[in-house]
Amino acid sequence: MPSAERFAGLQDKYAVEAATPTVRGFHAAIRGRVAERFAVSGLTWEEFVFNPEFELSTEDLAAVEAEMLGEGYRFDHSAQVSVTEQPDKYKAGAAKNGDEAEADHPDQLDGPLVVGHGDNVFATDGDIEGVAREISTLERVMEMLTEGVPKDTIAIIDDCGGTMTAPIIADFKGILCLAGTVRTHLAILSREYGIPCLMATELEGLREGDAVRIETTKKPRDITPEAMAAAATASGEQRATVWRLS
Repeated sequence: MPSAERFAGLQDKYAVEAATPTVRGFHAAIRGRVAERFAVSGLTWEEFVFNPEFELSTEDLAAVEAEMLGEGYRFDHSAQVSVTEQPDKYKAGAAKNGDEAEADHPDQLDGPLVVGHGDNVFATDGDIEGVAREISTLERVMEMLTEGVPKDTIAIIDDCGGTMTAPIIADFKGILCLAGTVRTHLAILSREYGIPCLMATELEGLREGDAVRIETTKKPRDITPEAMAAAATASGEQRATVWRLS
């Protein structure tokens, strides 16, 4: 009887590698179902391929999707595809700075230390303070989803992860995103939830757990074509400031 062995070790049929593990997993699951049906059919491959009795149905595809969602992959694309396509854009900001952050991170401060700047999404009546916590993995999102978001969390997100962080975004005190613009999905969500947010934030010398202050009283960034053209010719364009307090 034919077996599924002929499918073992098969590469993705497409010429380029799938963008994320979700896509690769979906393709593998579909191939697996085809292999199982072929193995029990008793037919040659040519007979099997053209036999409507063994066609995959909408129910088969829905079942594969349900299995993947059950494994927690619903946020996978948002969390990984941007990093895959533009790795240089998402280099470390906060806890990822490693030795560089240690070298430029004195334990004692005489006062607030400027550690970054970003584009303010919307203005608030007063600047906000909180604790820097990096949220860049599905595991961290799931941890906060099940155990709760720690009080006064200033979420540092290296991608425009509106989809990935959507289940916990309402509990953030503020957001520092290292990419995107004030018109991206995460910025829109921050406005809807009323959570202060800086986009395209550049950070240096900030670590996980540091106390920070964000200049959310800064005028929101205007990215209309006219404003961008004016900014290109202006000197010292201002962006909102991020300070480390401890």
